[in-house]
Amino acid sequence: MAAAFGSAKTRLAARPGAPRRLDRRKLRNTAVALLFLAPALLITGVFHFFPVFYAFWISLRNWKIADLGMVWLRNYNEALHSHAFWQSLGVTVYFALGTVPVTMALACLIAYLLYQKVRWLGLLRTLYFLPYVTSTVAAASVWLWIFNPRAGIANTLIGHVGIGNQRWTQEPRGILQLLGNAAHISVPGLVQGPSLALCAIIIMTIWHQLGFQVVIFLVGLGNIPGETYEAARIDGASERQVFWKITLPQLAPIFFFLSVISTIAAFQAFNEIFIISSNSNVGGAGGPLGTTQTVMVNVYNQFQSAHRLGYGSAVAFILFAIIMGLTLVQSRLGGRYARA
Repeated sequence: MAAAFGSAKTRLAARPGAPRRLDRRKLRNTAVALLFLAPALLITGVFHFFPVFYAFWISLRNWKIADLGMVWLRNYNEALHSHAFWQSLGVTVYFALGTVPVTMALACLIAYLLYQKVRWLGLLRTLYFLPYVTSTVAAASVWLWIFNPRAGIANTLIGHVGIGNQRWTQEPRGILQLLGNAAHISVPGLVQGPSLALCAIIIMTIWHQLGFQVVIFLVGLGNIPGETYEAARIDGASERQVFWKITLPQLAPIFFFLSVISTIAAFQAFNEIFIISSNSNVGGAGGPLGTTQTVMVNVYNQFQSAHRLGYGSAVAFILFAIIMGLTLVQSRLGGRYARA
């Protein structure tokens, strides 16, 4: 066989012009592929990459209402030394920590319950998924009514368990501080936690994102082989052992996927925060007193209220670097566990 291969190779090399014909065919195929890809490449370049590069160029300039010239990295230096930026980054971290792990845990539990043999399973799946297809702006407007300090349902519900009326989206004090006050315990400023206004937004976000993650977990549960469960039960494993030893490890890739996209979405969240915080009647977008001003809302305020296009673009690119770093860390740590 080696001799036959060698003779064929010798014949091909002996044919005059054969490599040149192969090169021409390869070039022609490449040209045809680029021709088909040209519309998509043009749209992606104009509407995706060009705005990114143009925003980076703006971030290097002293661009307020008018362009006042190049300042290079001065906007980045100012942002990194700004108290408002670090405060908004802290609010963003609170928002991510309050939404990502809680939503994933609830979604996993609900999906596991829905995966059992229960009645009206299709109806229950639809009900859980409905909030996700609802417009964020419309949902935030409804939740503003729910958290209304005078006529909202939230105060009515907590009133039944003996908790007094709260100002919810207008309350700048930390949630741990409020709990400490109720128990007559003094809570230091560093551990007072996110404001009640931010907690209200976190509750609304969990409600909105839950249905999507439930569906993803249901897909993951459906891919676990039934023979694995049968073998474990035959060996005498309890339902709790089956859940912790089989179900959760098999769902590791789903946890990894959802943690990555949910963290990115939490750091980029804007609509629901803007709608609820703008109607807090205390401090405008990011209120009350800036306790709901995430980095994205900070960027919006720099563009829309302060008219500082260069500085706002610099803050946006710092956020981009933070998200990229977090994603790489998650991919390095979580990806290895998901593949195990």
